[in-house]
Amino acid sequence: MAFLKLFSKHKVVESKELIKSDFYTNNAYASQTDIEIKGKVYRFINVYLEPFKFEKGMVKIDGVKEEDEQKLKNIVKRLIPVFKKHQDQVDTINEEIENSPYPVIIAGDLNSVPNSYEYYHLGDGLDDAFVKAGKGSATSFHDYKFPIRIDYIFTSKTVQPLTYTVDRSVKLSDHYPVIATFSLNH
Repeated sequence: MAFLKLFSKHKVVESKELIKSDFYTNNAYASQTDIEIKGKVYRFINVYLEPFKFEKGMVKIDGVKEEDEQKLKNIVKRLIPVFKKHQDQVDTINEEIENSPYPVIIAGDLNSVPNSYEYYHLGDGLDDAFVKAGKGSATSFHDYKFPIRIDYIFTSKTVQPLTYTVDRSVKLSDHYPVIATFSLNH
């Protein structure tokens, strides 16, 4: 079950779940929290989109034609229903973004790469904090041998990303923490 928490030293104006995780049929989760900072309210959206639940052995190609073909078929069978769930989850989150009276900061694990439906639709009209302020590699998922970027921070145009780093010295999970700072003076 996915649990995301947002801690703030600033006043929380309102908070609600957007996508509720129930572990059995839905491992995704999203919440929004409106926080007042220096007299202005900002909407923070925490996101964890449905995982694909790949195991390392599922994606390892062994060079045995029949076995490798079956692995690929199994991967495709797993991808299609999760992509459909992602589409529904992105639609739910986008509705809140579009109706937000406040500037928005979205952060989380989209379980999708930068050239995906999820990236383009959640990031539409928003700034990718890494593109604006990051340097080097933004890959934060380290559980497989190949680097992959599936964690993101998007902001409204009035929230200026100043820094974006992935702290590879901290291993709390299969993701390294992503740390960003912003200017709210726009």
